[in-house]
Amino acid sequence: MAIQDIYPTALRLLGRPVLVVGGGRVAARRAKGLLDAGARVTVVAPEATAALRELADAGLLTWEPRAYRSEDVDGVWFVQTATGDPAVDTAVASDAEAQRVWCVNASDHESSAAWTPAVAEVDDVKIAVNAGGDPRRAMALRDAVATALESGDLPLRRRRAHRGSVALVGGGPGDTGLITVRGRRLLGQADVVVADRLGPRELLNELAPDVRVIEVGKTPGHHPVPQAEINRILVDEALQGHRVVRLKGGDPYVLGRGGEEAEFCRRHGVEVEVVSGVTSAISVPAAAGIPVTHRGLAKGFSVVTGHEELSEVPARADHTVVLLMGVGQLRESASALGKAGLAEDTPVGIVENGYLPDQRVTIGTLGTIADQAEAAGVANPAVIVIGDVVRVSPFAPSHFKTADYSTTSPNKPRTSTTRVLTP
Repeated sequence: MAIQDIYPTALRLLGRPVLVVGGGRVAARRAKGLLDAGARVTVVAPEATAALRELADAGLLTWEPRAYRSEDVDGVWFVQTATGDPAVDTAVASDAEAQRVWCVNASDHESSAAWTPAVAEVDDVKIAVNAGGDPRRAMALRDAVATALESGDLPLRRRRAHRGSVALVGGGPGDTGLITVRGRRLLGQADVVVADRLGPRELLNELAPDVRVIEVGKTPGHHPVPQAEINRILVDEALQGHRVVRLKGGDPYVLGRGGEEAEFCRRHGVEVEVVSGVTSAISVPAAAGIPVTHRGLAKGFSVVTGHEELSEVPARADHTVVLLMGVGQLRESASALGKAGLAEDTPVGIVENGYLPDQRVTIGTLGTIADQAEAAGVANPAVIVIGDVVRVSPFAPSHFKTADYSTTSPNKPRTSTTRVLTP
């Protein structure tokens, strides 16, 4: 049978009787698929696998422990052979053909009246692939299409009316490769995207032309769209039946006000999903080779947004402090940590525009970093890391590496083209 002879379609078998002839692994797999479609399944086979017997014992299908008879085809809507015996499978297929019942002959796909495709399901989309009778080829193609749908490379967006919803998606620190697969998929399904200034902005260029992008980005000291208005936009758009993605930088629940937005949506009866993202508090230091914890240096870390909270964190070089949105208050923050007992020679690293082409790293000490940052014109978005973990960075000056802090030896200073300011 040539591939051109196939007419692709989908059968609705809910509540309809179907027959599976055979009791092996293939029969069990096919019976399970038919049960998932809602069919009333009868299995005819002298012996059956444990999986089939369990389904029968649970009352999910009927097992007739005997050899096939021609009358087994009477009154069924669909037949699947899977005995492993070509003679029996051919007899079943012939009986089905005589009664004009569609039959999949597992022993002879060339003469089979119907083929079973390789199937995958992504959200409410079912993918079925036939590949000229080559099941491995069909499975490989199915998996490739499913992966592309899951990653957002193929559109999953609905085109008919549906119930509105909101997804709070953490987009990571800005690199398009650091958004999660789930986040990318939801972005591809969106009707409306409510976007921050940070995050993977390049992905907005890949949206369909009719997807609306509502800009609500904030900069330090300038909030053109207040948080209350952002909350209202999310709910209003969802109540109009739109699938809304709130695309945020980093993680929605790490200093991102995602909790407030989720609570507001639920309070107004809007379904909301939270998709965690790669938070800049950890990922941006990593882009400069700075771990927030490191064996022998730091076992814990704190993330704060300003010098007011610094009185509540341990003022020790072995406890990493990560400052977000802290450039404007860097001098005050350094002074506060110094007064709390942190030594002036404690290493400090500033990473601007993490993971982006213009990433820049500035490294100094608690006593010098404010002057260095001012002289270099350091600006947000930037993440500031304070503690001995900064010594591990490949951008750290050689005199910072006074001991072997790495898990391999020797720990030789590495070179970089990134600009580094040292005291």
